[in-house]
Amino acid sequence: MHMSPSKTPQDLAVSAEALLFVEGGSMTRKKLGLRLSCNDKELAEALSVLSARLEGSGLTLIDTGNEVTLAVAKAASETVREVLEKELSREIGDAGLEVLAIVLYCGPSTRARIDYIRGVNTASTLRTLLARGLLEREGNPEDGREYLYKATAELLAHLGVANVNELPNYAETAAELARFEAASATDKDHETFG
Repeated sequence: MHMSPSKTPQDLAVSAEALLFVEGGSMTRKKLGLRLSCNDKELAEALSVLSARLEGSGLTLIDTGNEVTLAVAKAASETVREVLEKELSREIGDAGLEVLAIVLYCGPSTRARIDYIRGVNTASTLRTLLARGLLEREGNPEDGREYLYKATAELLAHLGVANVNELPNYAETAAELARFEAASATDKDHETFG
């Protein structure tokens, strides 16, 4: 994968920033490089440009060597903390409840699966639920490029259950969601190949 002549480090930096923003969390360098269609050297140059461009702004680029993410810059962290505290004191809303229901009744789920079931992008809702400690994320053993979101012990405690099997109508709802996903996959296959 080589950068096309029109893709300068500045162009790649702009695209990297947008992808990291849309991702709503960290992204491996490998995944980011694939999305940008660039090699490791070109990615490093683009990330260097992005990091320099973000200096003095409200954002910073965190680069662990393996993963990169956009984060709040230290200079803005107090303001953001105050706003988040107010935000977290509010109700989670219908979107949050829907995401929690999917994760509780379907089990650990990728963001793509949650987005698909809901029919909308859930990045900001997932961030809120993670910040509140209601969900946690871990690497997906089947695909290292994405995360699985799962219920925390704190969420189960809030719901007054020891495990998901104690949720109301758990077996029926989980089975119905599985049927929905299977039917949707079949419909998608028919659209693609039929």
